Amino acid sequence: MTAAHAAIIFVAGLAAGTINTIVGSGSLITFPTLLALGYPPVLANVSNNIGLVPGGASGAYGYRRELAGQGPRLQRLVPASLAGGIIGAVLLLVLPGSVFKRVVIVLIPARISPGLVAAVFATGIYGGYFGAAQGIILIALLAIFVADDLQRLNGAKNVLAVCVNGVAAIVFVLATRVDWNVAALIAAGSVIGGQVGARLGRRLDPRALRAAIVAVGLGAIARLV
Repeated sequence: MTAAHAAIIFVAGLAAGTINTIVGSGSLITFPTLLALGYPPVLANVSNNIGLVPGGASGAYGYRRELAGQGPRLQRLVPASLAGGIIGAVLLLVLPGSVFKRVVIVLIPARISPGLVAAVFATGIYGGYFGAAQGIILIALLAIFVADDLQRLNGAKNVLAVCVNGVAAIVFVLATRVDWNVAALIAAGSVIGGQVGARLGRRLDPRALRAAIVAVGLGAIARLV
């Protein structure tokens, strides 16, 4: 890895950590960056996932005030995220790499499940398999199913996303090859980005946050399609 490539990956991780904390879909920055630098798709996805876990934890910590009082809600939703994340990670490892290449462009679900737990579980499967735009899906589901302040829901979204990525990362570390240089660079950048994103996101007016979610969601669809 050259110094220039390392700097590019670090900056991509910084940007991804920031946008993940505010709205989600940061992998749409880091994953294409790794592909452009010549990393194979599955290795890029695995290394990217592991690298973004510390950034997700950083962002969730940055939203700790908004998480106050949400323990009972998260106790019901976190297990669904964990289970879904494990299934998605296993699918990534057992299915041929050619399947990942074909499926990745259509992995933004369009349907809403009848129950929030089921929807979060399904999103966890998606997130464990390919995490791009997972945060957008989660915040949309929470906003639909839960009557609460959008900033508080954003805090809950960060916890659920880091649970999915974290448990998927464990599966990847135990079962497949990881480029630890890439993962470490993304982690370093995303931890800083998580704090930057938390500071920026918590100051946004709810209307501005909604506008950002819509804009990033549309951008994510355009990038994947």
